[in-house]
Amino acid sequence: MGRKPDPAKPHSSGAASPRAARRTQPSPVFLGTALFVLGFVSLFTGHIVTDADWSRIRSRWRSKQIKNNEPINIWKSRYSNLYYGCSRGSTYFRSAVPENSSTGYLLIGTSGGLNQQRIGITDAVVVARVLNATLVVPELDHHSFWKDDSDFSDIFDVDWFISYLAKDVTIVKRIPYEVMISMDKLPWTMRAPRKSIPDFYIDEVLPILMRRRALQLTKFDYRLTNELDEELQKLRCRVNFHALRFTNSIQTLGEKLVRKLRVMTSRYVAVHLRFEPDMLAFSGCYYGGGEKERKELGEIRKRWDTLPELSAEDERSRGKCPLTPQEIGLMLRALGFSNNTYLYVASGEIYGGEETLQPLRDLFPNFYTKEMLAGDDLKPFLPFSSRLAAIDFIVSDESDVFVTNNNGNMAKVLAGRRRYMGHKRTIRPNAKKLNSLFQKRNQMGWDTFSRRVKKAQRGLMGEPDDIRPGKDDFHEFPSSCICQRLPVNRSVTSRP
Repeated sequence: MGRKPDPAKPHSSGAASPRAARRTQPSPVFLGTALFVLGFVSLFTGHIVTDADWSRIRSRWRSKQIKNNEPINIWKSRYSNLYYGCSRGSTYFRSAVPENSSTGYLLIGTSGGLNQQRIGITDAVVVARVLNATLVVPELDHHSFWKDDSDFSDIFDVDWFISYLAKDVTIVKRIPYEVMISMDKLPWTMRAPRKSIPDFYIDEVLPILMRRRALQLTKFDYRLTNELDEELQKLRCRVNFHALRFTNSIQTLGEKLVRKLRVMTSRYVAVHLRFEPDMLAFSGCYYGGGEKERKELGEIRKRWDTLPELSAEDERSRGKCPLTPQEIGLMLRALGFSNNTYLYVASGEIYGGEETLQPLRDLFPNFYTKEMLAGDDLKPFLPFSSRLAAIDFIVSDESDVFVTNNNGNMAKVLAGRRRYMGHKRTIRPNAKKLNSLFQKRNQMGWDTFSRRVKKAQRGLMGEPDDIRPGKDDFHEFPSSCICQRLPVNRSVTSRP
């Protein structure tokens, strides 16, 4: 069978020779040798290899890597085995306060889609811990744009959630009936400001909770600061990466789709493609659809009467616009993913439908979605957007490479999870620099374009020493929960 023409690259360039490839590789792995020496120093002098030591080693290696333009393995970081998730609480982290000794019952109303609610649930556990409260299993948002009436137990394994966190926080499914009928008034309802510090909850929430015996916090998303002490950060990780396990029906279908992909290919790329009409309208960006697009998205934008007037050109030049499906495809091809790479696309409704997706399909013919892989097995989940998102979450999490066209909640949560699970390759587009390259795409040859894309993406490829955004988000960079292991010999290897 003849090979299909490659739409991204009119003329294929020759691959680097083995000799040239050998020249670009560093001599016996620098990090392994350096850490081996530091290990002996530790043994004989009592000096512990600190984060500062490790940072100096990494910075020297990184400077050398950038200077020599060392190629990056697009499928896996060579240093991923040096890291592992470590979220166990210390021996000083006291056990949970029993229900009958707690300060009261804390009810939580989450907000948004699946992953926004996931962040709210994670922070709710921490707030309950800070208040010495008994947490009632959080209520999910039934009134947001997604209009999903799923309850917590429809998406997450509630019994596992309660039992896994039993040593950290006492959690109950509901306020006991005898407590409810003994209360003079209904639970007090209030909303915490965004990014509140623990002192706010102690000073403003705790007195009401103790007086009323039950209190509900509404719209609970991003209501807790990212800057917590290490023990509370580790608790966040225990909730997010261990306690929040999907129900058996969701997990089973997600794993089934992963197995189907693995039968077809040994490795695949998952693309989280946020390109829904409401999301594009909210962004204030323009995507090349002419007057029809401007009118349609303009009408949707009127739903939010507080949105400011934005310049689409300014937003794109600032890197605030999600990449289009075609742009994601061009970026991946320029980074080195060939057109026979298998792509799993996690998405909702795509603005423009198949016409918008076709350029990405042309670049990657092995294109799959949950609808294509699941068939009739997906029918029970179709009325529930959060359950569909959970299936996408599982298949994306199991991918060899995860890439997103946006910096939304799913992108952040999965990026953090993949770091915690060993720095699985996760690509965050440098939208600001890539926009300039996309605009000049027809003014340069493919090899030049590819070289510049690779340069733009350095530091955003899921390496352990990735560049962090200006405002650090713990859910994306759970640094308190990631530990480094020393190599056991001169080569960089991990312990079993």
